[in-house]
Amino acid sequence: MSRRRVPGWTADLALGARLVFAGGRNGLLRTLMTAVGVGLGVALLLATTAIPDMLAARSERISARDDQFFGAPQPPAGDDTLLVAEVDTVFRDVPVRGRLLQPDGANPPVPPGLTTLPRAGELVVSPALARLLDSPEGALLRPRLDRPVVGTIADAGLAGPNEYAYYLGSDRLRPGDDVMRIDHFGSRDEREGLDPVLTLLVLIIFVVLLLPIAVFVAAAVRFGGEARDRRLAALRLVGADTAMTRRIAAGEALVGAMLGLLAGAIFFLAGRQLVELVTVRQISVFAEDVRPVPVLAALIALTVPVTALAVTQLALRRVVIEPLGVVRRAASRRRRLWWRLALPVAGAVLLLPMLGRIDQGGGSFNQTQVVGGVLLVLVGVTALLPWLVEAVVGRLAGGAVSWQLALRRLQLDGESSGRMVSGVAVAVAGGIALQMLFAGIQHDYVRLTGQDPSRAQAMVVTPRSLAPAEAGEFVDRFRSVDGVRTVVATLDTSVTAVDAPRETDGYHPSHLLRIGDCAALRELATLDRCADGDLFAARDEETAAANPTPLPRAGQQVEIGDDPATAARWTIPGGIRPVTARPDPGGSLMTAILATPGAVGLSRLDGLHARTRIYLGLDPARPETIERVRNAALPLGTPGVRVQEINATEEVDRFAEIRRGLYIGVVATLLLLGASLLVGILEQLRERRRSLAVLVAFGTRRSTLSWSVLWQTAVPVLLGLALAIVLGAALGGILLTMVRQTVRLDWSSIGIMSGLAAAMVLLVTAAGLPALWRLLRPGGLRSE
Repeated sequence: MSRRRVPGWTADLALGARLVFAGGRNGLLRTLMTAVGVGLGVALLLATTAIPDMLAARSERISARDDQFFGAPQPPAGDDTLLVAEVDTVFRDVPVRGRLLQPDGANPPVPPGLTTLPRAGELVVSPALARLLDSPEGALLRPRLDRPVVGTIADAGLAGPNEYAYYLGSDRLRPGDDVMRIDHFGSRDEREGLDPVLTLLVLIIFVVLLLPIAVFVAAAVRFGGEARDRRLAALRLVGADTAMTRRIAAGEALVGAMLGLLAGAIFFLAGRQLVELVTVRQISVFAEDVRPVPVLAALIALTVPVTALAVTQLALRRVVIEPLGVVRRAASRRRRLWWRLALPVAGAVLLLPMLGRIDQGGGSFNQTQVVGGVLLVLVGVTALLPWLVEAVVGRLAGGAVSWQLALRRLQLDGESSGRMVSGVAVAVAGGIALQMLFAGIQHDYVRLTGQDPSRAQAMVVTPRSLAPAEAGEFVDRFRSVDGVRTVVATLDTSVTAVDAPRETDGYHPSHLLRIGDCAALRELATLDRCADGDLFAARDEETAAANPTPLPRAGQQVEIGDDPATAARWTIPGGIRPVTARPDPGGSLMTAILATPGAVGLSRLDGLHARTRIYLGLDPARPETIERVRNAALPLGTPGVRVQEINATEEVDRFAEIRRGLYIGVVATLLLLGASLLVGILEQLRERRRSLAVLVAFGTRRSTLSWSVLWQTAVPVLLGLALAIVLGAALGGILLTMVRQTVRLDWSSIGIMSGLAAAMVLLVTAAGLPALWRLLRPGGLRSE
């Protein structure tokens, strides 16, 4: 390029930049709308780039406070050791992390977030838990944490700002199964990575959530396009050629993009300060953790202006800017279909070689190929939607006045409305494919527990440190809990035949002994009759194969208990009857000796310590009953007591984490879609304010114009949703085939997703009606 042309280029770009600020109040408002639209998308993109560091910081804090070193040898008691017991609980489906701490000496380790250990009977709580305990909503939790609060846990000791956690000082801990001795806090995060199927799922989530944002950013840079084209026509009248007008348009686009970047940074920083106030699916984030990855942030800063330039120049291809005006509304050749269809077809071709190649136990796959294929299919939605809108509205005619006004507007300039809803259509298409993939693979990650919620709704398990008399008192607590209908309990220990030979490793084979009344034993085996004093040998073939030692027989002498020092001798009575074991309500199916209290004689078990299992039937009409059960089961300072709700299924942790992450991403994307749509609708109404005011001046009713705006949005939305369903279902079928799953259309998910998207668009359109009514005033006839 010659030296003479360089100043010309820069002068044209500078002129375009000056025109942005020289267009009066309306020009500034158009620029502000462009900046807001682009800024919203940039803010969410910046937040997305912060996810890796955000998750890494959260994981580091969780690892730094780890105190459960299972399988590792425990250090001997010393001046620098500490006894720790896990006393986690749950409050209204939100986990509450709890630890009992008891130092062995003067220099014990201190967990992150604390400066000193609490003394016996003192509580240190997280700020969120302190707020909860001080509020009326925490009334049902206070009985579990009824100790003086002497401090709060700092950020370094919390996974997130809204986590519920506490440390309680104790002087009653003894080393055992539920108490661990440690000499430090913290461990390496050695969680396994994602298997190939979950990796594919995460990739699809990112593409589905981020592509609509990119589409809206591209649409936002076109705000004010009609007024810009009229300004360019005026420049042609004073001597600018076509190339010069394109450079001037590029200068305007660059200013809007740069202002959008600035607005996005401001929105991001403002949202960053508010992020600690939000908890979604039990996940909260510290503001200082929300830091964009510098390389990705720089890529966004480069991509947005380039996108603005590309979109602006492409849009000018369909516009003829002449000195006497802008030729856009004249009849033009129909849009070509072949290259629009080529995009999703090319995406499918990229994905076809991977059909049936991805499974949980398989190796890695070409992630770039997957992302490229999915992107091409979803971008095909944005390419096909303008053609579809043009093809359909060109064949429609007649109807009410509002319908005809909407159709005429779409026939003259359907591109603007289609551009606004294309992001929604992409989101719906990706969401349908994602839901199909979720539904197809969830049976591999949502597993049956074997538990039976129809027989009991909660289970309480105590440690082995309870004596039979203490266990009986413990069980009686639940009989008086408001909302508990049934209480069934067993005392579980072991029996070992006295004459049984030891194995080569010195292990003495034993069997489970479960003691309970007849109602309890019927939950464990199929009994034809039962009375106090009866004894049963319950056998399950599968568990019996794992322990080939036969059950004790009548007349055989056994020892009851795990500890030889406290074991009690007992001779198996002659009336023992064989029965078939059945799963208990908690899903356990075991070969065992089942005994009523009269068969064993509880007096001989006074020195024995055993585990107690309690199955509770709860009133479904009283959801707070489970909290009262936890209050009765978890008196403060008792380690090892576990309260568990009985559910027929459970999710694999990593799958549940991905589901929670998807939920957060969907909420953020929907908020962005709604905000961007509202900005776009307001911009379109401002562009049409004079024509709308003229229609009112000629007697058109305001309600007619309101309905025309709704129809003008509804038609592209319905066409976009129809296109999204077709391409989304096709993409979902390809993804399911890739992971070796049967292709099934989840019509309920398709209906819910399409309905939510349509409702959001219509609600946003309705939210723009007050602005429409203000523009219909006679003042709208003025022209600058």
